[in-house]
Amino acid sequence: MPPLVEPADELTVDEVRRYSRHLIIPDVGMAGQKRLKNAKVLCVGAGGLGSPALMYLAAAGVGTLGVVDFDVVDESNLQRQIIHGQSDVGRLKAESAAASVREINPLVNVVIHNVALTTDNVMDIFAAYDLIVDGTDNFATRYMVNDAAVLLGKPYIWGSIYRFDGQASVFWAEHGPCYRCLYPEPPPPGMVPSCAEGGVLGVLCASIGSVQVNEAIKLLTGIGEPLVGRLMIYDALEMKYRDVKVRKDPECPLCGKNPTITELIDYEAFCGTISDEAQQAATGSTITAQELKDMIDRDEDIFLVDVREQNEYEIVNIPGAVLIPKGDFLRGVALERLPQDKKIVLHCKSGARSAEALAVVKNAGFSDAVHVGGGVLSWVKTVDPSLPTY
Repeated sequence: MPPLVEPADELTVDEVRRYSRHLIIPDVGMAGQKRLKNAKVLCVGAGGLGSPALMYLAAAGVGTLGVVDFDVVDESNLQRQIIHGQSDVGRLKAESAAASVREINPLVNVVIHNVALTTDNVMDIFAAYDLIVDGTDNFATRYMVNDAAVLLGKPYIWGSIYRFDGQASVFWAEHGPCYRCLYPEPPPPGMVPSCAEGGVLGVLCASIGSVQVNEAIKLLTGIGEPLVGRLMIYDALEMKYRDVKVRKDPECPLCGKNPTITELIDYEAFCGTISDEAQQAATGSTITAQELKDMIDRDEDIFLVDVREQNEYEIVNIPGAVLIPKGDFLRGVALERLPQDKKIVLHCKSGARSAEALAVVKNAGFSDAVHVGGGVLSWVKTVDPSLPTY
């Protein structure tokens, strides 16, 4: 493919010294490094994938680096989000990341977008950049990033991580498929656990993030064969890489022959956070952590159920809770463990999984069952701050 950007006019003496190991690679050389200097790359997210991506893009000499993230650094981030340190806990991620980038390479111009990416701002933010690197971890934002990139005619590099598995690809509708060609529809709400629910091996972020940067350099300088039309799959436990061909879908509603999606849509509604059944079940049947504490203090006859997984339960749990994972409810095997003469109270980490289990329980005839909004995180925050969070 042709280089994505034109080269800058020159490299300074300091830049030649800094990038000399690039300059002596024939495929990169002076021309390639000048293209990197002239490039403008946006990283969506300064988390697990954004951390190594930003650090290596900065070290490579990308002239302008944008970072969009509205979150703050939490201690649980430090296991994998290596662009942040202990002293950054509580600091805005975008500002923490920008400071690290400037320390790595003061020649890089860092642009901070300390906002949540929404349909109201995504087009304006993306328009200022040549290339997008997607490090997001939720489906609504992934589809929005894809759609905005396609509508603006920009390539973007996608990555995904979960436990020991990673994936990466380059989506560029002008030359190949888009994300919707690979995943036309999002998975049902609650079907695919997030990293916050299922965990991720910290070093996996570096493995996939570095692949994303490698693809960015190839696109910007016009070298090699980018992952356009290919999905790279990495299994860290087996230490195996493989790629799968991804064909452009001629019927894709966004980049196909007769597109029906010509503007941004409501992505939260499109992807959903919980199913309609769970939302309906939770309406009027959601209690707070403090209300649960009051019920326990009054010695009410309740049956408290934790629907998380065993390893989560071992990290932190609400006293008296019985562990019955959500999967047991979805398979129907949990119902026989529920007493008929007690009020069923369900909870999970934040409230999404317990709402899904609540729908099953109510459909089984436990009409007065409730769940705890905010889950164990709310319990720690409002009832017992001495407990750990994750």
